[in-house]
Amino acid sequence: MEHEASSSTVLWGLYKKFKPHLLMFISQIGYTFLFLITEASFNHGMNPHVYVTYRHIVSAAVMFPFAYFLERNQRPKLTVALFLEIFLLSMLGVSVTLNTYFASLNYSSPTFLASMVNIIAPLTFVIAVVLRLEVLDLRKPRGVAKVVGTLVSLAGVTIMTLYKGQALRNLWHPLIHIQGKASPHKDWLKGSILSVISCITWSMFYIMQAVTLKRYPAQLSLTTWMSFVGAAQSAVFTVIVQHKGAAWTIGFDIDFWSTVYGGVVCSGLIIYVQLWCTEEKGPVFVTIFNPISTILVAILAYFVLGEGLYTGSIIGAIIVIVGLYLLLWGKEGDEEVETKSKAQSSQTYEEQNEEHDNNKKTKIVSAEKDVIVLNGEP
Repeated sequence: MEHEASSSTVLWGLYKKFKPHLLMFISQIGYTFLFLITEASFNHGMNPHVYVTYRHIVSAAVMFPFAYFLERNQRPKLTVALFLEIFLLSMLGVSVTLNTYFASLNYSSPTFLASMVNIIAPLTFVIAVVLRLEVLDLRKPRGVAKVVGTLVSLAGVTIMTLYKGQALRNLWHPLIHIQGKASPHKDWLKGSILSVISCITWSMFYIMQAVTLKRYPAQLSLTTWMSFVGAAQSAVFTVIVQHKGAAWTIGFDIDFWSTVYGGVVCSGLIIYVQLWCTEEKGPVFVTIFNPISTILVAILAYFVLGEGLYTGSIIGAIIVIVGLYLLLWGKEGDEEVETKSKAQSSQTYEEQNEEHDNNKKTKIVSAEKDVIVLNGEP
């Protein structure tokens, strides 16, 4: 019985330690299907900006009941300043980032887009260092690894952006054929520029998330607010750029299901998970898992859907992933330092308490002696 109890304790300890890692891994699987289902929807004729708007309306509607009832007692008061902060956060994370991101899919491919998101981790790291949200000690190997990893990742992204390379020949016919008009995939440079813009604003979004969570530590409510405000912002933008009323009409087909999947899974559950992991581990940790979806999307797009795979994307993605895991190795050093720091502070606190208790006992003994002397007792 004791052996079983100790085994359960060890397993529970491992689960608690690696819970953020597990959640982020599952999130990347969710993003993998997002890349593929949205491309199918866009090929079918869905407007990317209408998609972003509807997707966040769905997310706000689904998350609202959970946020309202589960965080009723822990939700801070929403001030004007805090609402403006959420408004800016929604603009960075929804209206600007996702509209440019999905627009770039019209000029590139899911594999390329999934590879480009790997630039978010080094960009987030650079911004976090500038704002002193990230520890960087160049006197230690792990600090150097962070810098080298960031530079290597940026070099890989540059290769992917400027060098397309030759297309690899498909080994067999696609197992799944997406019906509808073919995606343009013509202007590789335009797609690259749009995706880089989205990655820059996405990095800023992750940094601002960490700041906002300190003032508004209610992840479900913050997810709901971002979805609601982001949907409103995206709707205004869509009305400006899309003048055809028919673009807002969707049927009970791939357009509907991609909107529901994107709203419930990606803008709802995954954003909530990312907010929780950001609070636990920081913004850079959340972005380091992007290579998982890159690999999964490349495999599915090439072998299952028959998407084109280019040598430039492969070479660049490999370099980016190497750089990212140098950065991850450097990040693990922060956790060791933080653990040691907490242990030392805890030990110091206990020593101070012990010293305080000893002083208290000494004072009590001294007081008792004074009382005895005053009473004339030997």
